[in-house]
Amino acid sequence: MPVFDIAPIDCDLHPALPGCQALLPYLEPHWREVVTGRGVEDLDLALYPRGAPLTARPDWRPQQGLAGGRLEALREQALEPFGTGIAICNLLFGAPALHNVDMAAALCRAANDWMAREWLDREPRLRAGILVPVEDPGLAVEEIERRAPDRRFVQVLLFGAGETLLGRRVNWPIYEAAQRHGLPIAIHAGSAARHAPTANGWPTYLIEDHVTFAQTFQSQLLSLIGEGVFTKFPRLRVVLLESGFGWVPNFLWRGTKMWRAMRKEIPWVDRSPAEIFREHVRISIQPGDAPADPAEMEALLEMIGCDDLLLFATDYPHWRFDGVAALPPGLPARLHLRVLRENALAIYPRLRETV
Repeated sequence: MPVFDIAPIDCDLHPALPGCQALLPYLEPHWREVVTGRGVEDLDLALYPRGAPLTARPDWRPQQGLAGGRLEALREQALEPFGTGIAICNLLFGAPALHNVDMAAALCRAANDWMAREWLDREPRLRAGILVPVEDPGLAVEEIERRAPDRRFVQVLLFGAGETLLGRRVNWPIYEAAQRHGLPIAIHAGSAARHAPTANGWPTYLIEDHVTFAQTFQSQLLSLIGEGVFTKFPRLRVVLLESGFGWVPNFLWRGTKMWRAMRKEIPWVDRSPAEIFREHVRISIQPGDAPADPAEMEALLEMIGCDDLLLFATDYPHWRFDGVAALPPGLPARLHLRVLRENALAIYPRLRETV
């Protein structure tokens, strides 16, 4: 029996793309020849190391193949146990990290077509993000325009770290296209590895990279706010995936304090960063880095000051929780319906068309 009485909306799960070989049927002839001619058809561009414990829960790992690699397994492990009504697939495929932006664009196109054919066509509960080659905003907009007519694609998928901060004006055409089509921008943990993830250089271990990525999300948020993206595109919404949310109060306090002192430098930011954040940003609940104690959790949520912030997510097949304990243990019951369903319906216009 499903763990929830209502049909929740899972905003972050990850079908596994086994490698460029799977994309050959979806590539244009030129790029199919390039991929096979260079011998990179077996190249694995996964953003998570396949063998790391965090990458897949033990009971979600198959004896053969990849965790999240089969639709039947996704149904049995991620949809049925929670009674999921809608699930948004976010493909963690590193094509946008390639320095060759033409190849990156070709692989993104093929990956989106693969997602539509192999997953969305076969399971009506699934939706997806549009993977785009962000290092070339013009090509990214072309892919948004190509895929946006398919209403099953409900957001534009970007990774957290790349060549530049996301608020820079060179990226604004992406946001214009997303706003025009009613598509939120989803920023997922992941990096093109252009720069070190810390201000002091490259870390040695996966735990360092994983923990410090919260700083990357903060940098991107501050860039979007400070550069004026939300002023220029007032209907744009941003969803942070795998960012955690325990860091939010400190970010809001510090951002607002510095804005008060330096607001003349950015006159287009006519409201505090905290107000802008609460209106435009939403965050998935996994990984849950919040306190388990209900009183402490309530205090954290009060400091954030936004009951609309959190979105349900299992982060399947990543190992974030055991069993069906996907909700943070301290989350108050008054927010369960909001987190499980209502907040997602509010932030994703296309989901409201099918419920």
